[in-house]
Amino acid sequence: MFGLAACGLEAHTPGQSSTASLREGITAVDQSREDFLARRADLRAASVDLDALAKLDAATDSALRFLYAYMPWPDMTDYSTSYYIAQTQCALRARAEMPWGKQVPQREWLHFVLPVRVNNENLDTFRTAMYDELKQRVQGLSMRDAVLEVNHWCHEYVTYKPSDARTSSPLASMRTATGRCGEESTFTVAALRAIGIPARQVYTPRWAHTDDNHAWVEAWVDGKWYFLGACEPEPVLNLGWFNQPASRGMLMHTKVYGRYDGPEDVISRTPCYTEINVTSNYAPVARQSVMVLDANGKPVADADVEFKLYNYAELYTVMRTRTDSEGVASITAGLGDLVAWAAKDGRYGLTKFTVGATPIVKVQLTHSAGEAFELDLNITPPAGQNNVPQLPAEAVAANDRRKAHEDSIRTAYVATFADSIRTAEFCQAQGLDYATVRPFVEKSKGNWANVFSFLTRATEAEKRLALDLLSTLSEKDLHDFDLAVLNDHFAACRAARIQPKADLGVRIANEGLTPWRSYFRKAFSQSAQERFRVQPAALAAWIRDSVETDDVWNPQSYCLSPEAAHATRRADSRSKGLLFVAAARALGIPARIDAVTGKVQYRLIPADASIYDGTWTTVTLTAEGEKRAHQPAAHLTLDYTPRPHMENPGYYYHFTLSRLVDGRPVLQEYGETDTWRDDFADGVSLDAADYLLTSGTRMADGSVLAHLSVFPVQSGEQRTAQLEMREDTARLQVIGNFNSENLYTDANTAREQSVLATTGRGYFVVGLIRANHEPSNHILHDLEKLRDELEAWGRPIVLMFPTQDELDRFNQNRAEFTNLPATLRFGVDSSGQVSADLFGSGLTSSSEMPVIVLGDTFNRVVFMTQGYTIGIGEQIKQALQKL
Repeated sequence: MFGLAACGLEAHTPGQSSTASLREGITAVDQSREDFLARRADLRAASVDLDALAKLDAATDSALRFLYAYMPWPDMTDYSTSYYIAQTQCALRARAEMPWGKQVPQREWLHFVLPVRVNNENLDTFRTAMYDELKQRVQGLSMRDAVLEVNHWCHEYVTYKPSDARTSSPLASMRTATGRCGEESTFTVAALRAIGIPARQVYTPRWAHTDDNHAWVEAWVDGKWYFLGACEPEPVLNLGWFNQPASRGMLMHTKVYGRYDGPEDVISRTPCYTEINVTSNYAPVARQSVMVLDANGKPVADADVEFKLYNYAELYTVMRTRTDSEGVASITAGLGDLVAWAAKDGRYGLTKFTVGATPIVKVQLTHSAGEAFELDLNITPPAGQNNVPQLPAEAVAANDRRKAHEDSIRTAYVATFADSIRTAEFCQAQGLDYATVRPFVEKSKGNWANVFSFLTRATEAEKRLALDLLSTLSEKDLHDFDLAVLNDHFAACRAARIQPKADLGVRIANEGLTPWRSYFRKAFSQSAQERFRVQPAALAAWIRDSVETDDVWNPQSYCLSPEAAHATRRADSRSKGLLFVAAARALGIPARIDAVTGKVQYRLIPADASIYDGTWTTVTLTAEGEKRAHQPAAHLTLDYTPRPHMENPGYYYHFTLSRLVDGRPVLQEYGETDTWRDDFADGVSLDAADYLLTSGTRMADGSVLAHLSVFPVQSGEQRTAQLEMREDTARLQVIGNFNSENLYTDANTAREQSVLATTGRGYFVVGLIRANHEPSNHILHDLEKLRDELEAWGRPIVLMFPTQDELDRFNQNRAEFTNLPATLRFGVDSSGQVSADLFGSGLTSSSEMPVIVLGDTFNRVVFMTQGYTIGIGEQIKQALQKL
């Protein structure tokens, strides 16, 4: 709950009695037996070893029946029965050996301990591999202290670093020593479950007050749920850097394996999982109802309703549901602004509302295909709460010392990665070019030995092929690729004389890498291979006709391996695309899944490559694909008038484009680095359809000035649309004071001096940040992105750490930040004058860091931001525009 106890020990989810939970757990077991029997055909199709299950003891058999009853199709086909037996037996061992094993009710054990999967990661043997080490680490501790200790253990192995959307497995995160929040929380949940403590990953799919999302962990302790920041140990539970950001959240949720019937509000149910709403654990909420009306004002039953919040310049769906027989749908959410977007039978409508402000919100289906309209929305996030528990200074200091020691353990491990000297020696011995090889080794982190082993395997004549194959891998692939898999691709490319490049590489989308290349060169007859090479559409037709489409048993779109899709003749729509691309590439046909539209495509290169125009041909693998594949192309140009400090708006940060499908917006996933000038000013090719252009200006308080423009684009049309970036033309106001004579210790000179002595007269930015602290790291990365603009401004930016120890910890990981503005200076608030001024002058009632202010040497503050904020550099630019 949002009013946490001072020591962070008050639970935020009311617990039921253990008797009630046990009763519901027994019911869940009975239900899972029925559900298991109902899937016997699936089990046989996936080659599950039912004979092996029949020989197991009763406890293992019952647990495995629960897992298989709700198992997604990719998990059932891509992992062996023996794998699940070993993981289940380890979970039962922990239940028997850990002192809290008998305290955990059956319901919580089934749903939050037994399942191996946490997110969309590749499943691995983390539980069996690390159980003994973790068991020894928590020996003699209470359940509560064990949770805290496991988080310290996790921090020794993994620290935060942003990366792509594919989630590394727990063992891969350990090998790399870094992970984004989704990987850190997956790792920590896996560690807690390994020793029998119920744990779940909590997500805010998008924040309301800033353009990002976050994941953390909830752990069940002595009958109640508590939260913690993954790999970010604190002295107590219910404490993390995200306490205050979470109090501004609109929706926080978790997906629970199987048919879960706990006390939480259910968002949705699928055959595989139950999605539950835990927002009330962190923020004030209200239950908001929406009524959908037709053009005549009558309620519409069974209409699609998407509750959306503004984030990353799109209206992002946080919950999708349908109206009941009276045309009503509901959501429990934080007390901020959402957009309800409703659609049925091609008609749609939308409205912005504030959760809890009115008993029922009405949405009328007033729009249909072919219409054009524009709409301005002023979107306000929840206000937030000051809910950080106050801890004794001694406890905080002791915890900081532990974290510093854990940093040193992890840093010592990272120091074992292959450095430039070892790489140079390897290249000299292998006859390889150092400049080519070094980037692969640097990106591979703890997987460097596999890079060396892979390159060693290649003969002198094959070195180029090996390097080309490595170049098709993503940075995360280099972290965790399996050597046997890559060797298999290498051998198949060599045998088929395939020169790997992007459209013939190993990486297709965000699937786990498997040895599909050699598989498909054996799976099809020679005559079929020759026919498919000449006519790839025939391969698509074979997949469309021979492989069943099953989107029911893979509701989260986990990537099914191409081999399993082919062997079982069954796959979800997306995995059928992976199957086509893998099979085509194995036969030497360039193929891809278009990153923007999701279309599955191939291209044929004529004998005279000089006349090749690079045309991609779309294939149809499902009925929906058949409808989209033959839609004629159109051309869209975005017109924009640059203005100071917003010369070149960026995709996802300032604007996005969505295609309307049956009246619902579907985001077009252009690249994260795409901009108006570089990608949209000259126009892009797209399908003829209706489109939604969303743009927005994020203000310092988290609110957004949004603009929506809906317009049709006709077949063959050269359409121009206006990109409008709304702005607040009001002059900046003085919001407080900061004394520029405050003293601090400059990191470069190690001398104490005033802020004024560093900045000189005029405007400056000053702030307090933390070391190896996710919100602080985000600010530094934001400043890197705007290095050129901030250097052009020319005024100093002074960022201080609260202690010398924190500065030293930051310097250990300084190499992560390679592009900081030259105008940035670091220091230490050694005298405490800066923190006393920032936190004691009335600018804020919270002592949360980071805190950044824009002021001048007349001691006037005209801009301030505090806590977790994405895009601080852009916000400073907007403030500078008004100076």
